[in-house]
Amino acid sequence: MDTTTARKRLEEIRSELERSISVLKGDQQQQERSRDYPQDPADAGANLSETDRSEAILAAARRQRSQVLDALRRIDLGTYGTCVDCGASVPEGRLEAKPEAARCVKCQGKLDRLRR
Repeated sequence: MDTTTARKRLEEIRSELERSISVLKGDQQQQERSRDYPQDPADAGANLSETDRSEAILAAARRQRSQVLDALRRIDLGTYGTCVDCGASVPEGRLEAKPEAARCVKCQGKLDRLRR
């Protein structure tokens, strides 16, 4: 994937993520305000679960935005498409599917196994 196309896709993804993060933060603030009101004990578990779910989604969106920003920096540095671990080329298909990918399939697999 050429860097012009990659930059355009990454900037679109970044914009979408920033909108999502903004909405999620607004929802989270609204949930925090609603905690101040007395609630039925039966609803407390459901509300806590919804808050946990929102926080997890917000954290995932922030992580992905960070990866996208890192990919845009790699474009600026001229290292986009090169594995940050081993220096091999990141396959074209991988970059098309996940333009923020920083690692080749082999290094990503090793990282995934370490995280388990």
